[in-house]
Amino acid sequence: MQKNCSNCKQGRKVVIIGCGFVGAASAFALMQSGLFSEMVLIDSEKSKAEGEALDISHGVPFAKPVKIYAGGYDDVNDADLIVLTAGANQKPGETRLDLVKKNISIFKVILPQIKQSGFHGILLVVANPVDILTTVAIKCSGLPENHVLGSGTVLDTARLKYELGNHLNVDPRSVHAFIIGEHGDSEIAAWSSANVSGIELNKFCEMRGHFHHEEAMEKIANDVKNSAYEIIEKKKATYYGIAMSVKRICEAIMRDEKSILPISWMMHGDYGIEGISLSMPAIVGKDGVETHVPIQLNEAEAQKLRQSAQTLKDILSQNEI
Repeated sequence: MQKNCSNCKQGRKVVIIGCGFVGAASAFALMQSGLFSEMVLIDSEKSKAEGEALDISHGVPFAKPVKIYAGGYDDVNDADLIVLTAGANQKPGETRLDLVKKNISIFKVILPQIKQSGFHGILLVVANPVDILTTVAIKCSGLPENHVLGSGTVLDTARLKYELGNHLNVDPRSVHAFIIGEHGDSEIAAWSSANVSGIELNKFCEMRGHFHHEEAMEKIANDVKNSAYEIIEKKKATYYGIAMSVKRICEAIMRDEKSILPISWMMHGDYGIEGISLSMPAIVGKDGVETHVPIQLNEAEAQKLRQSAQTLKDILSQNEI
């Protein structure tokens, strides 16, 4: 029997906007999660949303009861959570930042409809470039700032934990490390705060017979940064990893877990950064983002973080919101 949770959100309705690879995979992951009793799929191509809803619904007998259907923005008002994945796909050879103009234009169509619906829940931005689009959503959605967050570097951080787990032959769930900054080419591996079950990373590496720390850290960080490009080159898109990341963030929100996740959210002076959403560890619960969590960074990492923020601000300044 499922236990009652006094801290869980009482409503259980999610809307997924955008039924491409990421939206459909996220819907599939959320169907299996048991977090929601109602799921609405919205897409500019209505038949695509209908097809995905029908296909995913056929798996409900193997999961927990959930009503899944294609809908429109008149279904948004009473939702607890919107997962916004709509946007152009990243093509081979493109960076996430190459998608800025196309996806800001798409958001300018979607966000006013969300605002007009009277939606007052949590908006989770997943489309890329997620840090810039989270800033756009905060400014244009009409929602309280803490109710708008991006998927940020939750997936990058999972990739880092996976690579470190392989390197050390240890369960990646025992690895505590973050990728911060841009979800993209200027992302930073926060090595100075990394540890394995409380043991400083270099010390644990030496316990496992690894002594070339700088070389290993550079390779792992590059592998994490380039992993999306490798996947896109091989199979044209990435969607399973981000779908699991969406599920994890939704769990933290719907269960009011107060989990610390490296989501994208507006910066207000931390590390000297102001006025741009950036992926940093934050406490996430039923009301969205509670606060940033100040992790230990050395001066080189802090400087790279500021440079990452400036890269995003410069690009955003070239695009009207």
